[in-house]
Amino acid sequence: MFTIVAREEMAAGTVILNEILAPSIAAKARPGQFLILKANEKGERIPLTMAETDPEKGTVTVIYMVVGKSTELFKRLKVGETYQDVIGPLGQPTHIEPGKNVICVGGGTGVAVLHPIARGMKQAGCNVTSIIGARNKDLIILEDKMRLASHELHVCTDDGSYGHAGFVTEVLKEKLKDGGVDQVVAIGPVPMMKFVSQMTREFGVPTMVSLNPIMIDGTGMCGGCRVTVGGEIKFGCVDGPEFDGHQVDFDELMLRLKAYAAEERCSHERCACEERGAQ
Repeated sequence: MFTIVAREEMAAGTVILNEILAPSIAAKARPGQFLILKANEKGERIPLTMAETDPEKGTVTVIYMVVGKSTELFKRLKVGETYQDVIGPLGQPTHIEPGKNVICVGGGTGVAVLHPIARGMKQAGCNVTSIIGARNKDLIILEDKMRLASHELHVCTDDGSYGHAGFVTEVLKEKLKDGGVDQVVAIGPVPMMKFVSQMTREFGVPTMVSLNPIMIDGTGMCGGCRVTVGGEIKFGCVDGPEFDGHQVDFDELMLRLKAYAAEERCSHERCACEERGAQ
């Protein structure tokens, strides 16, 4: 159970794709929902939104950036090996209204979360324009899949090495000026989602964001994933992960995400030292 059946290193090995055998989860999962995974007894439980599901094959796909101990342990798992735990589907699925003119904006590994949503909206009869971006060409992921999931695709790089030279918000602003946009979906780094939401508020366009707060149990029991939305406390795991971007307190979210940065860095360094020692 939870065997890795396919694995791909993306973005120069800093982003990893794992396709995992999980038939019961694949049969129930919907766009926007997430999993909680644990590599082994030495790992911690972390949430990852599903980039793809295949009920016929009984698999779910996650894409993650290697940034800490747990994702480092994930990276070491090879095809044929298993995750100790995979729990899901968790969270609320994306609310999709057919026939809307939608702009989907993704940054970095947020594109992996955005892909099933864009595809689901296109299948529901929405007109989907997607804008994806990364720091440089090597870090762009899922371009081909996003092209298939969209009627129109724009690719941006901060350094101008590919596509539009600049930020996704620059392309978004031009599209908003053209008018006729019913909804924007923004998923990526918190500062990106914040700036997208500020921009769409000026144009009066409803905006949905997918949040990634610190999460422990994923069932609403611990309260660790609390976020402030519209002045009220919400739990990312059971109320989300998607919320109205115009109502989210992004500054508070960014502070909470930094709460254990030093500890995470030390844990990752210890993990790397243990690996080198074992070799």
